[in-house]
Amino acid sequence: MPFPALPETLARALAARGYAEPTPVQAAVLGPETAGRDLLVSAQTGSGKTVAFGLAMAPEVLGEAARLGPARTPLALVIAPTRELALQVREELAWLYAEAGGRIIACVGGTDMRAERRALDMGAHVVVGTPGRLRDHIERGALELDTLRTVVLDEADEMLDMGFREELEAILDVTPETRRTLLFSATIPKDIAELAKRYQKDSLRIAATAEGAHRDIEYQAILVAPRDAERALVNVLRWHDQRAIVFCATRAAVARVHGNLTERGFSAVALSGELTQAERNRALQALRDRRAQVCVATDVAARGIDLPDLGLVVHAELPRDRETLQHRSGRTGRAGRKGTAVLLVPATRRRVTERLLASAKIQASWGPPPPAESIRARDLQTLTKQAIEAAQTISGEAEVMAAGRAVLETAGAEAVAAALVRALGASLPAPEEVDPPEPSARPPHERREGAGGEGVWFRLSVGRNRNADPRWLLPFLCRRGHVTRQEIGRIQILERESRVEIAPWAASRFAAAARRPDPEDEEIRIAPMDGRVESHAAARAERRPRPERRPEDYAKGRAEARGTATRRPPPRSSRPR
Repeated sequence: MPFPALPETLARALAARGYAEPTPVQAAVLGPETAGRDLLVSAQTGSGKTVAFGLAMAPEVLGEAARLGPARTPLALVIAPTRELALQVREELAWLYAEAGGRIIACVGGTDMRAERRALDMGAHVVVGTPGRLRDHIERGALELDTLRTVVLDEADEMLDMGFREELEAILDVTPETRRTLLFSATIPKDIAELAKRYQKDSLRIAATAEGAHRDIEYQAILVAPRDAERALVNVLRWHDQRAIVFCATRAAVARVHGNLTERGFSAVALSGELTQAERNRALQALRDRRAQVCVATDVAARGIDLPDLGLVVHAELPRDRETLQHRSGRTGRAGRKGTAVLLVPATRRRVTERLLASAKIQASWGPPPPAESIRARDLQTLTKQAIEAAQTISGEAEVMAAGRAVLETAGAEAVAAALVRALGASLPAPEEVDPPEPSARPPHERREGAGGEGVWFRLSVGRNRNADPRWLLPFLCRRGHVTRQEIGRIQILERESRVEIAPWAASRFAAAARRPDPEDEEIRIAPMDGRVESHAAARAERRPRPERRPEDYAKGRAEARGTATRRPPPRSSRPR
C-alpha cells in the first residue's frame, strides 16, 4: 500500500530515503479519520513511529504551503525521554523537512544551554527536547510556545517511568489550548491513560502494535557454562560478524566486557551513564561511520539508539523482565529489516530464561556457542576469496608484479598465497575455545528417569571460623561448580570446613569445574570426600538402608540443613565475589 497524498516536499524526502510504502503505524496515523484529531498511539520501538508523527504533524506545521516561511517561535514541540532519543528524533525530522525548509533544533541535558538559547533566538519550526531541559528554557523565557500548534510525546510511558511527570505537566500546562496533542507509547498503562485524559481532547486511540511484535527478529538462546560467558560472547560476535550492541546490566559490567573485547581485537565502544554527553556522542558517531563494530551498553544508555543496519543484539547478561528484553532486542529488526537477538544463558538459569521468553511470547532456538573450529573454517573460506579478489585487482601494476615474481622465486607460490591469507586475517579477533555445557546441565524436568540415588559429598576449606553460611555458599557453589540450586543437597557447616552434597548426576561436572583455578575465590578449595558423610547423630545411630532420592529431595534436604546453620554474615574479605 503506497503512502496517501502528502506534501510534495515530504514525498520527495521519503522517496530519497527509500520509503516505498508506510509501516503499520505510519499508515494508521495518516488515515482520513485522524485529520486534526488528538491521537493516543501504542507502537513498539522500531516501528517507524518517528516518521509517523513527523508526517502526522505536517498539516499543522506546513499548512497549505509547500515550504515553510522564516523560522520564528516553534510550531511543533517533540518531547522525548532521553538525550539520545531526542537527538535521533531531531535527525529524522531534519531530513524529512529538509526540502520544506524546516529548521529543527534540539534542547537536551548535558549540552551548553547558552548555545541552545542562541539557537532558539534564531528561530525554529520544530523543537525537540528532553523534559528537564525544555522546562528550564521555558522558565528562563528562552522558549516561547504561544504559536505552538502541535505537541508530540514520544515514548510517554518511559518518561513517566523515569519520573518526568512533573516536568511534562509543567510544559503542557503552558502550551496553547488549541494545540493538537499526539501521544506515542509502547504500552498504555493507567498513568498514560490519565495523562491523555487530562491533556487531550476526544483523542483517537490507535493500536499500531503489529501482530507478532519483533517478527523480523530471530531469537537464539546460547547455553553456556557460567565461567565461559565472555568467551562465548567473543565467538557469537565473530560468527555473526555484524554491527552489534551488547547489553549488560551494570556500568561495571559494561567496563569489564568492553575492556575484554578491545583487548581481544574488537573495534568496540562503551555507553553507560557515567560518560559525558560528548563521550556518548563520539561513541555513537564511531558506530554510525563504522569505525566501531560493537557497542557495549547498559539499558538506559542505549535507549533511543537507532543505528541503520544494526544486525545483532546480544544479551550478555539476562534482562530483568520481558519489557527490558523487548526494548533491548528492538534495537535490531527495525523498519522491516531483519535482525538477530542472542541471549547468553548460564546453564544454571535456563529455567528462568524459558519463563522469560514464554512471558514475552517469544520462540527462541536453543543451542551451544559457535565452536572455534567452525569460525576458523569459515574465516579461511572468506579470506581465500578475498585473497583471490586482491590478486585479480593488482595484475596491471608492473612494479608490484615484478616484486611479486621476486617473492615467488624465493618462497614459492603456495607459501606466498598462505602468507597473503594470513595477512588478510591478522586483524580478526581470535575465536575462543568454549566447552559446550554438559547434557547433565539440562533442567531437572529434562533429566532421564532413574537418575536418583545418594549424593556425592565435597569438602570446602571454609567453615564457621570464616563465617560460612548457606545464604552465600549456595550461589557461590552454583557459580563455581556450574550446577543449579536443585542439584545441591545438604550443607553442613563445621568449625574449619564445610561439606556439601551434590546430586549424583551432577557430581562429575561439579568436580571438574571446582578443580579449575578461579582468581575470584582462589583461597577456597573444593575437593571430593572419601565415602559418605553423615551427621554426628546419624553416625551414632544404626545404619539403615536409604530409599533412592529424587531430584527434589536435594533442595528439601538443603532447606532443612539451612535452618540449623549459622546465620552470621561473612566479612567482605572472606565472602566470594
